[in-house]
Amino acid sequence: MAVPRTRAAVALLGPSKRPLPCLLCQWHRTISTTPSYSLPDPKPSTTKTGKPDTPAPAPAPTASVRAEHVPAGAAINAPRSYGKRLEDFTPEPLPRPIGMPHPPMPGENTGIDLRSIKERRDDFVNYDKHLIRRQELKEKISRPYFRDWTNLQHHDGKSFIAPPRLFRADKALYFPNLHGQTLHKDGAERDTTPQLWGRASVIAVFSSQWGEEQVNSFISEKANPALAEVLASDPIHGQVVRVNVEDNSMKAWLVTMFMGSLRRRLGEENWGRYFLVRKGVSDYIKESIGLLNGKVGYVYLVDPQCRIRWAASGPSLPDEKEGLVKGLRKLVGEAREVAEQMAAEKKTAEQAQLAEGNPTEANV
Repeated sequence: MAVPRTRAAVALLGPSKRPLPCLLCQWHRTISTTPSYSLPDPKPSTTKTGKPDTPAPAPAPTASVRAEHVPAGAAINAPRSYGKRLEDFTPEPLPRPIGMPHPPMPGENTGIDLRSIKERRDDFVNYDKHLIRRQELKEKISRPYFRDWTNLQHHDGKSFIAPPRLFRADKALYFPNLHGQTLHKDGAERDTTPQLWGRASVIAVFSSQWGEEQVNSFISEKANPALAEVLASDPIHGQVVRVNVEDNSMKAWLVTMFMGSLRRRLGEENWGRYFLVRKGVSDYIKESIGLLNGKVGYVYLVDPQCRIRWAASGPSLPDEKEGLVKGLRKLVGEAREVAEQMAAEKKTAEQAQLAEGNPTEANV
């Protein structure tokens, strides 16, 4: 009996006599014509009105995350370590009060990261904060290294001229809290706010020998004897505070090596009024209080509530020294009056408590 010559039988009984290329073409044709199955495209969701929802844009960084507010020092038209270089510049008086918008608190601006692990993780996955940090790094990288030195050619680095009179108390802004090592032999770091609170303070901020010589033209007894007389008349309510900002670890180490000579030169009564600040002074703080050049010295007159009432930069001018003396004399008088008033109120309160506890003695 003859076996039927079907296609299956041919495949089983022996190889086909058709050429190999024809089989490959047939196999390729079968694969290419096989329908491909894919998931259907998701239909756009519709609202109650039947219209498809438009995709929401990516959230932009909020204003509170980008910056607290525009720094007060931004109004100062002066050369900076960033931005466009100024070829010609003449310093002008401060147009408005400078400083921080909120009163200082001890523990602020220490430069120490106190966040928990969860807070660090949340900040790490926060895209808005990534954008802010990226912008900060980009500005630091693009900042010319010698810009502060080249800006010294403009009036010895003087950024602005001191105002002719004190800023009003209700309009004045605040001096920030800074954290650094004092001249006390225990080597502990302290905050500036407890030292400033309740006293009229002349704060000298510098970062180099050049800047220290500039602030000495305002506060030293040889350059400004009238200021020394005001401080000697009431050493309780008036003081001079020196803040040495050294963000370079090597320079800060050199300062600590010579702290013994600083103690002898300034005297033991001023050990707690000298601060070596290594970190915590951000660009935002510098822009707010007008620290526009790291090589220049700056002088601030701060009232007992830590408000900046007067400020100057660079080498002193005769009118600036006179204005500093007048302003300090006024603030020292105000601080003395407030202290006397508080002492009288405290005494009255103690007498009232005694009267409530023993009425017989109060009548006698």
